[in-house]
Amino acid sequence: MKAIVCKAYGPSETLSFEEVGDAPAPAAGQVLVRVAAAGVNFLDTLIIEGKYQVKPPTPFSPGAEVAGVIAAIGSGVSGFSIGDRVLAITGYGGFAEYVAVDVSGRVLHLPDTMDFATAAGFGIAYGTSLYALRERGQLRAGETLLVLGAGGGVGITACEIGAVLGARVIAAASTAEKLANAVRAGASVTINYREESIKSRIKALTGGEGVDMLYDPVGGDLFDEAMRLVGWNGRIVVVGFASGRIPQLPANLLLLKGISAIGIRLGGFRERETDAHKAMFEDLFRWHAEGKLHPQISVKAPLEQAAQVLAAVAQREVLGKAVLTVG
Repeated sequence: MKAIVCKAYGPSETLSFEEVGDAPAPAAGQVLVRVAAAGVNFLDTLIIEGKYQVKPPTPFSPGAEVAGVIAAIGSGVSGFSIGDRVLAITGYGGFAEYVAVDVSGRVLHLPDTMDFATAAGFGIAYGTSLYALRERGQLRAGETLLVLGAGGGVGITACEIGAVLGARVIAAASTAEKLANAVRAGASVTINYREESIKSRIKALTGGEGVDMLYDPVGGDLFDEAMRLVGWNGRIVVVGFASGRIPQLPANLLLLKGISAIGIRLGGFRERETDAHKAMFEDLFRWHAEGKLHPQISVKAPLEQAAQVLAAVAQREVLGKAVLTVG
């Protein structure tokens, strides 16, 4: 089979596209997925440079999520058959023609209403946002949600899901194009933080009360400013650090305003609360079938162009999701 290969930790241009031998045989508790499409995530840019919490031994293939068809089944697996259409969270290994995946929590049957390209970019972004906003953040209808990095893969899904949950969504991003995209996803108000003060706008929009929830996949300087814009009994949901700097959160701020700081790791939820994770995706699949969610795939490229697509994701140049097609 052919795959994208990371032979040593480094930037995306060091990756190669090559023949790596036969497809792997699924071990006990695994299925082998013939990959039709693979989603590209910011975490993929970190894992190839050895900056992610998971550090696979080299050589390996990146690629944290795929969609495709089950080609073989390992021992001890029930509930799946050869030929089933599935979405799979691989962690890594997905940028290949085939990938073996543990079925426990990681493989979900794909409804007929969703195509492979959409599914490949659906699991991590939508799963992260619904887990963050509803399961952990307890976002309620009528509350005000501030989404940082609203043009990116998880940011745009937070705008969509926030709107579905009935919140007033304020989208913050760095360009007019990204903000227009956020409005299409359901944002009520936008803030271009390159051109205007996010502090002044939030104070004006909330009458000085602050937002009920801050959703932050960016970190860095933007978090330093936005965390002070959360109001009484508000919640700060920490999703990631796309800016590259992990910020510090002063504990006195939490105390003075009764704020809750909540860390989000979808993988931990999937591993520890498998049934709840599956139920959450049933809601997501239903909302998509009902037309409430409209995944935005702005980049679709063949597998061999993975290095170029990863570079664009690393530079935060991609609106919504990027997907690699296979075969």
